[in-house]
This record gives sequence, C-alpha cells and structure tokens, in this order.
Amino acid sequence: MADAAYTPAPKPEGATGVLVLSTGQVLWGRGFGAVGDAVGEVCFNTSMTGYQEVMTDPSYSGQIVTFTFPHIGNVGVNEEDLESKVDGAVGCVVREDVTLSSNFRSSEEFGDWLAEKGKIGLSGIDTRALTRMIRKAGAPNAVIAHDPEGDLDVAALLKKAQEWPGLEGMDLAKLVTRTADEEWAGSVWALGQGYGAGEGDARPHVVAIDYGAKDNIFRNLVKAGARVTVVPAETSLEKILELKPAGVFLSNGPGDPAATGVYAVPVIKALLEADMPIFGICLGH
Repeated sequence: MADAAYTPAPKPEGATGVLVLSTGQVLWGRGFGAVGDAVGEVCFNTSMTGYQEVMTDPSYSGQIVTFTFPHIGNVGVNEEDLESKVDGAVGCVVREDVTLSSNFRSSEEFGDWLAEKGKIGLSGIDTRALTRMIRKAGAPNAVIAHDPEGDLDVAALLKKAQEWPGLEGMDLAKLVTRTADEEWAGSVWALGQGYGAGEGDARPHVVAIDYGAKDNIFRNLVKAGARVTVVPAETSLEKILELKPAGVFLSNGPGDPAATGVYAVPVIKALLEADMPIFGICLGH
C-alpha cells in the first residue's frame, strides 16, 4: 500500500500507458484507444475470440478486462458483433500491440473503435502473470491510464485506485438494464445470412429480466424456440404476470448481486411461489 515513502516503478522509455493497482503495483505499457484514465476492477478473460463482444458485454461494467489470448484486435471490429448499446468494460489489458486488422468482416480498427467508445487499452503487459496474480489474490481495484506523451502521474492514479470503493455493494444493474420493455426479434447470426428470426407468436413466451445481459443470450432463447420479451431489472411482479409468460429468465449482470437483490429477490420469491418456471445464469442464478 502507498505511504509517504511510496516510490513507483520507474517509467520505461516509450511507455504511454499504465495500470496502477490499489495494492501499489505499477504495470507500464503502451496505451491505445481512448486517452485519459478510468477506474475499475481488474478481471481476466480466457476467450480466444470475441474480444469485441466481451468489451460490449454489460456484465463487465466497471471492470478492466485482461485478455490472456495474446492477439487481440487482429480481426478489427464491426457493427454486427456488438453485444449491447450500453457501457461494458472501461478498458482492456493485452499482451501484444494491436496490429492492423485482417478480416473481411472488419469495418474499423479496434484501437479507433475503443477511442470512440471512451475505452482505454494497454498493451505490452505480461497478461498471464497478471491473470495468475488475480487468481491467487483476487480481483484488485486499479486505474488504467493512457497519455500519448507519457505524462502519467502514478501517485495520483494510485490515490484514485485506492479511493474507489470497488464493486462490493454497488448496484450496476440499474445503470445497464433496458429502460423499457422490448419484444426481442433476432436469433443467432449466420455467415451470409445475418441474424435470423423467430417463427411466429405461437412459441412459448419467455420474459427475460435484464440485469445487464448481452444480446446473444436473448438470440439463443429465440433459437431455442421461445418468443422473448425483455423487461427492465426493476420490473414488478404484477407487470411480469400481466405478460403471461410460460417461464421467466433471470439474466447475468454486473456489480454486487446483494445490491441487485434488494428489488430482485422479492420478485423472484413471488415467482417461485406462483410455480413459475425460472432459468437464471451468473448473477441471475
């Protein structure tokens, strides 16, 4: 932890980005994407594909994602692979510098897209060592920062990381949930076809409570044969029952489940008492 005698790790030549952990560890690298700094909880993701989907997944809200797969950004980004219209991860940490994209579906470079979305990237980090540290000691609070001139005040960033209260007790579902009911239309994506559609209103009706779900979950419910209505996180029991669902889906989402549970648990208990079929994942489970 920092004190009056705290001395940060010296900045190496060419460093334009940094990850400052609340524990006092300083990881220097090369910044890309948005300029500035952002505070969040450092987590990791081991996926070999789908970095754009990860960065737009609402369940990563308030987090800085460490990608263990080294080649992030090499297929660019496109409009079809977005998983939400709300904020997901605040930044990402990667091993290798992001190269120019090479994929026929790419419509924009990953770094440019991050800058447009206000998300900060940091390359040149030993991501597997960072992942190992997270697995052993837990997910730390941190600040990720990027300045093209390398003008980075580590002491100030450390103070910001240590003053951030963290995700415990934080209800982020309210920030990322839909604000109105939505009749979900799209099924899963297929090459050359785009997103499919469901087959009529005779399908079983599933009401999906959105605590911060990525869109592909709803697409897969449609693929499985359901007609899906997505409702906001704080939807009342009465409103859900008015929709006459055959079952209720409880989505994943960010933040502290205990905070979300203040309004979610009474509704779920009442649904159980009504013998309503329920399916939940992650936070919703």
